[in-house]
Amino acid sequence: MRSIVASRPLTPVGLLLLAASCGCRPGDAPRALVVVVSGDTSGWIVPCGCTSNQSGGLPRRASYLKQLRAAGDVLTVDVGGAPAGRSLYDRLKFAAICRGEVAMGLVAHNLGAAEVRLGPAALGEIARDTGAPFLSSNAADAAGRPIAAPLRIVERAGRRVALLGVLDESFATPEIQVAPPRQALSAAIARIAGKYDALLVLAYLPEDSLQQLAAALPEADLVVGGPTGQTLAPRRIGPTLLSSATNKGKFLVRAVAPAEAGEPWSARVVELDAHVPDDPGQIANVKRFYAELARRDLTPGQTSLAAGLDSPPGYRIAGSSRCRACHEEAQQTWQRSRHAHAWGSLLAKQAHVDPDCQRCHTTGYGQPGGFASALRSPSLVGVGCESCHGPSLAHVEDPQRPTGCAGAAQDRCRDCHDRENSPKFEYHAYWTKIFHGPAEKPAATAAAPGKGDAP
Repeated sequence: MRSIVASRPLTPVGLLLLAASCGCRPGDAPRALVVVVSGDTSGWIVPCGCTSNQSGGLPRRASYLKQLRAAGDVLTVDVGGAPAGRSLYDRLKFAAICRGEVAMGLVAHNLGAAEVRLGPAALGEIARDTGAPFLSSNAADAAGRPIAAPLRIVERAGRRVALLGVLDESFATPEIQVAPPRQALSAAIARIAGKYDALLVLAYLPEDSLQQLAAALPEADLVVGGPTGQTLAPRRIGPTLLSSATNKGKFLVRAVAPAEAGEPWSARVVELDAHVPDDPGQIANVKRFYAELARRDLTPGQTSLAAGLDSPPGYRIAGSSRCRACHEEAQQTWQRSRHAHAWGSLLAKQAHVDPDCQRCHTTGYGQPGGFASALRSPSLVGVGCESCHGPSLAHVEDPQRPTGCAGAAQDRCRDCHDRENSPKFEYHAYWTKIFHGPAEKPAATAAAPGKGDAP
């Protein structure tokens, strides 16, 4: 639907977004209306595919929305938390997410903590480039100017639906000030009294604050929150229905408006698992993002993924080929393992240009002398010796000096074999597949928090 009020950031207070007429005649009974809320996408534009049971992703979200729209009117909004960081890589991915949301017909994207950390200039640029309908009733720049539309009224299924969005005051930054959510909502609701039939509030607040807000908003039909850790099953607090959409956008809140005015809304949480097919249009959006990454060939320093990677002073990556002279048998064991061919699994999915995948499918990502980018360091693709043993140039030059992670190779497994990407990871079972070194077999060890298939 065509917006009749601008939705770009830095608009004056009080701008409203009204959709074009739904075509209903006066006196017609309201049609069925479904509101779908996503949140906390956290850069999860598509499941990485390291394991088969991952949920979420924009292709599935779009497909699910198409199924719903085949049966009635659907209003799509996002509670915020879509970027995963502030780096160039994160901004490019956030822009791709916004393009995907716009293609899905999203009418409001509330600003969460991750969005405001990007700053007004970046948000303005992304809004202009993608058409993202940013919303915030309580965020402003340092001069007090709104950085997004403070409210929107959208007409769907014969109803005027008011959309307000807030985030917690604790998420304020030096560039963006955040007013108290309840105060901002009260002022916005007063401005639109009598101009809406249903009120939806997107609230990026901690769980306790979210519940308190819902209890203080009896005028709201639906309040959906963001960073609650786990998705909250819908529950009623007085006349207001409360839920949350979180966890990398893997779960959506699907709310249904009542057929009769004054009746309560209903809602449920939907998981975007493998039963939901991928939408071709969103797959094309992901490929466009990958093409941009390939063109830019980003280094670890242009992402937020290498932060916190430490190496002993003076240690650098040598490359697995430097290990062969003294460790021929171990090299042969490694060459037969999936670690050695980890880059190939990315090539098969055309994801080798994505730094989020590169960090666990290369050697020494972001470390001195380590993987820099697909074009700059092709010899360091794959999970090499130093992925487990640490930067080892000093050891190569002087075998009396230990490798960068001497005695702690086991601890490096958890860097990539985490619960998200390798939920069935168990150190002893996996280690037997790549065992090399002293003749004795490794002792059994407790399961480590689990990337992907066994090495």
